[in-house]
Amino acid sequence: MLTQTTTRVLDPGELPAALAVLESAPVENAFVTSRVQVAGLDPWRLGGEMWGWYADGRLRSLCYSGANLVPICATPEAIRAFADRARRAGRRCSSIVGPAGPTAQLWRLLEPSWGPAREVRPNQPLMVTDRPSSDVAPDPLVRRVRKEEMDVLMPACVAMFTEEVGVSPLAGDGGLLYQARVAELISTGRSFARIEDGKVLFKAEIGAATPRACQIQGVWVAPEARGRGLSETGMAAVLRQALTDVAPVVSLYVNDYNTPARKAYSRVGFRETGAFMSVLF
Repeated sequence: MLTQTTTRVLDPGELPAALAVLESAPVENAFVTSRVQVAGLDPWRLGGEMWGWYADGRLRSLCYSGANLVPICATPEAIRAFADRARRAGRRCSSIVGPAGPTAQLWRLLEPSWGPAREVRPNQPLMVTDRPSSDVAPDPLVRRVRKEEMDVLMPACVAMFTEEVGVSPLAGDGGLLYQARVAELISTGRSFARIEDGKVLFKAEIGAATPRACQIQGVWVAPEARGRGLSETGMAAVLRQALTDVAPVVSLYVNDYNTPARKAYSRVGFRETGAFMSVLF
């Protein structure tokens, strides 16, 4: 018998209820939803636990606890319950990421025991569009990366990750997990690039995809090619492919201090609809 409020790890039989929560905010939750739709709720397949917060016997909020800690549709009371559970378990994640309000509350509660963080990014605008760019012509040379081009793409992926996160993805396990992720995106047709003379000039991936929304990530332009508008024309090309082949709504989130990127995405047609927050360890 459930108490009035309770928090626990969800089991695979609770998948429909979890999906109902996730799909109530399809754009914000695209990353976690895409994983759950493929892996279900089994922790071994999902790569982490899904915590559920119940009120009056109904599942109302979630928190994904894996490589990232992600609050999902989380009320203030749920955040407090998730923070208690996270403190007891100890930090196992490399970041906390999610909608800015709930994530900020979660970090305030966890910082005394988990802090200090390596970096906190409190305002990362969430940008969304549901139509191809009307002002920027897609770069005709941006295309899906082929499986045999993995070695060509990998240095660009490592450079992007290191620039964005501040540490190399090759640290720790030598990059095995990161290489597997890059290979997965290539094999599923969600990795895009402009490659000239064996070198990547622009790249981006559709990092998460559901039938209702997808999320672009890993946007990068080679340093020697910057200032030529490749981020705009490249994004216009990826956006067109995403809307045609993947989902009816496309999103991304960007650091608020990255003014050039925000302007470029705005010119392509993305509009700011909210904000994410990231806490990096």
